Amino acid sequence: MLGVFSSSVMSPPEELAAAGQRTPSPKTTAAALVERFLEANPSAASARIGDHVWLAYTHHKESPLLPRSFAVKDEIFCLFEGALHNLGSLRQQYGLAKLANEAMLVIEAYKALRDRAPYPPDHMVGHLNGDFTFIVFDRSTSTVFVASDQVGKVPLYWGITADGYVAFADDAELLRGACGKSLASFPQGCFFSTAVGELRSYENPKNKITAVPANDEEIWGATFKVEGPAVLTAADRGVRS
Repeated sequence: MLGVFSSSVMSPPEELAAAGQRTPSPKTTAAALVERFLEANPSAASARIGDHVWLAYTHHKESPLLPRSFAVKDEIFCLFEGALHNLGSLRQQYGLAKLANEAMLVIEAYKALRDRAPYPPDHMVGHLNGDFTFIVFDRSTSTVFVASDQVGKVPLYWGITADGYVAFADDAELLRGACGKSLASFPQGCFFSTAVGELRSYENPKNKITAVPANDEEIWGATFKVEGPAVLTAADRGVRS
């Protein structure tokens, strides 16, 4: 799974840019990154959206329990990897057909967030119960929305390419070759929205997130950590009750 966004759509996170400056390492362009992904996955599906966004995914080597899916509706594009345990009840909540997959569900949840402002973004992600990561791009508003589950069973990484594009992928080695040390693991239980303008925890929405410089021997340049005590989301309380 790969999502690549130019700086006109998404500003590169300062923490990742600083990490690359502390320990300079070879990088490649966004176009070279996409080409490398497609060459390594001949059966991959990809979409170039305007001049500033690439989305791509493949079923190659995916987990049967955590599959990858892609959906488009009303100029909203979604890449999803994983599975939602409460997909059935969420389909009913959003009025979706029984065959609607997780990617379609996330699009509907995102539309509700976008159109019912000031609906809190952490509520949108907090009621998703499962193992997942997803990337949403809303072409109508040029908004990027990315999130990862609370446990981190589905890995997600983000970095900055040589030409300043922000890239997300479930393959750390793929991004390492393009982003060098401007690379980090996307923190679990968090989301990033260009509409909000920052990385936030949906588990603990009031807690600050800091980027800790990583050791030189680590493959990435920073580690994002949520400060303060943990607060359970509504979905998490439902699982544990």
